[in-house]
Amino acid sequence: MALFDTDVMIVGAGPTGLLLAGDLAARGVACMIVDRELRGSKLSRAFVVHARTLEQLDARGVADELIETGSIFGTMSMFGNLEIDLSRLRSRFPFLLCTPQYNTEHVLENRASRLGVEVMRGVEVVGLRQDADGVDVSMRIDGTIHSRRAKFVVGADGVRSVVRDALGVPFLGRSAVDSVMLADVRLSRPPTQELGLNTGAEGFCFVAPFGDGRYRIIAWDRRRQLPSSAPVTLQEVSDITRSVMGGDLGLHDVRWLTRFHSDERQVPSYRVGRVFLAGDAAHVHSPAGGQGMNTGMQDAANLGWKLAAAVQGWAPDGLLDTYHAERHPVGGMIVRLSGRLLTTALARTRRDRVLRATLPIIMNRFPPAARRLREAISGLAISYSAPRGAHPLVGRRVPDVLLTGDASRLYEALRDGRFVLLAPADEPADEPAVLPPARVRHATPRSARLPSMLVRPDGYIAWASAAADPATRVLGLRSALAEWCGLPPASPVTGPVGTRLPG
Repeated sequence: MALFDTDVMIVGAGPTGLLLAGDLAARGVACMIVDRELRGSKLSRAFVVHARTLEQLDARGVADELIETGSIFGTMSMFGNLEIDLSRLRSRFPFLLCTPQYNTEHVLENRASRLGVEVMRGVEVVGLRQDADGVDVSMRIDGTIHSRRAKFVVGADGVRSVVRDALGVPFLGRSAVDSVMLADVRLSRPPTQELGLNTGAEGFCFVAPFGDGRYRIIAWDRRRQLPSSAPVTLQEVSDITRSVMGGDLGLHDVRWLTRFHSDERQVPSYRVGRVFLAGDAAHVHSPAGGQGMNTGMQDAANLGWKLAAAVQGWAPDGLLDTYHAERHPVGGMIVRLSGRLLTTALARTRRDRVLRATLPIIMNRFPPAARRLREAISGLAISYSAPRGAHPLVGRRVPDVLLTGDASRLYEALRDGRFVLLAPADEPADEPAVLPPARVRHATPRSARLPSMLVRPDGYIAWASAAADPATRVLGLRSALAEWCGLPPASPVTGPVGTRLPG
């Protein structure tokens, strides 16, 4: 019998890896995180946390803690004349949160630590080899090569992923824009619209406050296209900011200045045997829309409970494959969305300049178009494919639902990592269905108008039914439990539908 050092090894201690580690540990799965850096960086490009990501953090009990570290915005300005009203989002978090990435990492690492996860820093992965039972990972620690064996490995090690390279997986795509400047500074004269992307003939400038008196400036000057290795001066950033914003913001007290290029790339497969790719190791895109860190954490939310099911031996056939099937299309959609926003901001062609000028008019005249844009940017529009004939809600994100009983709302009920069956407490059934307490929790909505729903641990709907016949609902539920929870359709009876189960 093969000996394993851990069930799951996660390479990369960024937000994606830390969220995943916490999820696995919360389900009793042994995991370890290794990261090449000796300590977490106080300099990071990501700083936007969208509504859907906050919902995922709420399901882990840490959303409010993170919100306290930053600033929230109910509106977002783009292209100087387009205002996106996030306050109309149908979510407990109808806003955008600005906070440096290291705050997100701190909150997630504290959670993982409370659950018993230790981050091994200064560990450089140099190769891996997998077989039918596990993965052997070679790593350099203090100059010496060691080997560790895990049942599964997740590469969450960023755009220069060593795990991806070791697998030989191509990173398909192109360079989207060069010579983008980033500066963390203080402003003597902050703009009236504190959060927004402004554009002009010379380039673009994005300004966002961190909430601690500092601002993040992301700027691009079409007149100065220098290599990413070229140094950046504060004067250079000030000049393009003044030109695009129409006034001097008084940039000073620099904490970070850098220049980078932005790619649009995605791997063809998020799974190779027992190795998975997540976050920037699987997909990268332009900074427009602030999607990168959010998409990575949502990758982790999708993958964690599925890996736990596989390790614990109850994963239905094909469950691990649904990670790629569900998240790869999302990654592609995010690449296209952020690319379209960037193309509009750059306005290199007459067509793009016309689109940029008319977009506010379109959004104002057609409210459904404005709703689709804000839901796409916030992540609330993300959904997964459903089988033919399924209820229209299947595969869609479920909003917070008020409940009776111990948990007052759905995302509190999701915090123990189980599926949640939303159904009336006294619903009669001609045939009982199995609800194993270790995998499924029953909760009763306050509203009697909702259909019965089986909600996955990541907050998406696995099954729903509004059938009037209880037997029909029971039959559909049993099928869903077999598909998602690994239960045979004809399992022995342990309790009737509607019975409140322990926990």
